[in-house]
Amino acid sequence: MKKQFVLSIFLGSLALSSMAQDYKKIHQDLLVIDGHNDVIIESILPGKDIGKRIKTGHTDLPRLKEGGVDVQVFAVWSDDKKWAKNAYKHANDQLDALDKLIADNPEQIELAKNSADIERITQSGKIAALIGIEGGNMIEGRLDYLEALYNRGARYLTLTWNYNLPWVTAAAEEVKTKSKEGKGLSEHGKDIIRKMNELGMMVDLSHGGEQTFYDVLKISTKPILVSHSNAAALTPHYRNLNDKQLEALKKNGGVVGVNFYSEFLDSAYPKRVKELYYKNHKKDSTSKELSVGKMYSKLSAKQKHLANAPIERVLKHIDHLVAKVGIDHVAIGSDFDGIESPPQGLEDVSKFPNLTKALLERGYNKEDVAKIMGLNFLRILKENEQ
Repeated sequence: MKKQFVLSIFLGSLALSSMAQDYKKIHQDLLVIDGHNDVIIESILPGKDIGKRIKTGHTDLPRLKEGGVDVQVFAVWSDDKKWAKNAYKHANDQLDALDKLIADNPEQIELAKNSADIERITQSGKIAALIGIEGGNMIEGRLDYLEALYNRGARYLTLTWNYNLPWVTAAAEEVKTKSKEGKGLSEHGKDIIRKMNELGMMVDLSHGGEQTFYDVLKISTKPILVSHSNAAALTPHYRNLNDKQLEALKKNGGVVGVNFYSEFLDSAYPKRVKELYYKNHKKDSTSKELSVGKMYSKLSAKQKHLANAPIERVLKHIDHLVAKVGIDHVAIGSDFDGIESPPQGLEDVSKFPNLTKALLERGYNKEDVAKIMGLNFLRILKENEQ
């Protein structure tokens, strides 16, 4: 009995070892789609040449290649308060910057406007660039601006960022009051959803309030995307989806992309940051005013690593999402370059093979990993195109 037990342990470790050796090839064979990355605002628009490896941020073309990323969704983002006016122009300035990157690196990357483009571009060995607009303020309430951004290649619109708009409310604002009054979509907001369905543009409900979430599900005739959010049952943050929302998402046929931000993955993250910060700083009135993000920025590289959520937390969120919505409805939306604290082992876009390895070792088969890493996102894109 003891020998049999030891043998089973040996064979199990041998299988894991074999899997560890094969995971890079398995990852290479996958279609890897990251549904949300903020590198435009972080690096491209400020003038950094991400066609070459850079020392800052989470993203550049060499690291995307190293990470086996076939399709990268480039988020076009603006701070609603800073861009209360001219937000549409700001969106186009970002798209111009992305266009320049593509024109300067035609052998590495190409703009994709549909699923057929993705297939053609990725088969050629290049990265397919897809566009997502993060924040409805950039259409300035106008359907013609929405259509113009679609024509430039935008294939989803994240309805809000962290502020309400005249036609839709944000999660960060909705949680401030229990009253349902004034929450969700206005009549004009409903028209915007209908227009997006007509165009074949995915409705993205990350950042959207809970009432907004249910209002959209009543209106949309197509599956919705929640591009970069996690499970509130594990980390109760307003940016994550509760189990009731996940059940509704499953009925809709939509997809949720797992976000890599430590605070959305692990409720203990803020406490770790504060403890590490106060090891080297006095706890005075000035420090008490600092946000967790500001404290994190003052940590050493080693301390930041200790503060970051372990990759295990990413896996737990994936497990929970799969349990609630099914394997066909979970994807990746890293939020790289829009977050300061990525998970341990997923520090930048070059580390995506580590996630494939971790999922395989978790017991997910190759077909399931392929769905999570890209095929589910591709499926919802196709269904919105129809």
